[in-house]
Amino acid sequence: MAVASLIGLIALSLAWELVLAPLRPGGSWLVLKALPLCLPLAGLLKNRMYTYRWVSLVVWLYFIEGVVRAYGDAWPSNALAGLEIALCLSLFTAAALHVRLRLYHADQVGLDHTTRPSNSSPVSGTGTEASPHP
Repeated sequence: MAVASLIGLIALSLAWELVLAPLRPGGSWLVLKALPLCLPLAGLLKNRMYTYRWVSLVVWLYFIEGVVRAYGDAWPSNALAGLEIALCLSLFTAAALHVRLRLYHADQVGLDHTTRPSNSSPVSGTGTEASPHP
């Protein structure tokens, strides 16, 4: 979901500033705002935790831009800003949940390895059952 939201945000930024509602006819330099969004794409595709963490912070800059333009711009730019806000919230939610779930699963695996006695079977985890092997 994070990758899809990021790709959607990149596509929206390009289309918005080049075709749909540019500040100046023919496009504007504001299209360059899509470039920083391209940087985390490879890290998200490679499932890197660090990238998920910092993209969840950077996305708030685009959220702020969406809020400002939703209230300050005229149609259709304000509708596109609403879409930008929705994509930002989706990206943040997906990235935050990804980080939370990975940390939770890492903690669960870490607890299994540190709390299991050395003579226990990997299935039961209690260490009190008799081993089927001599």
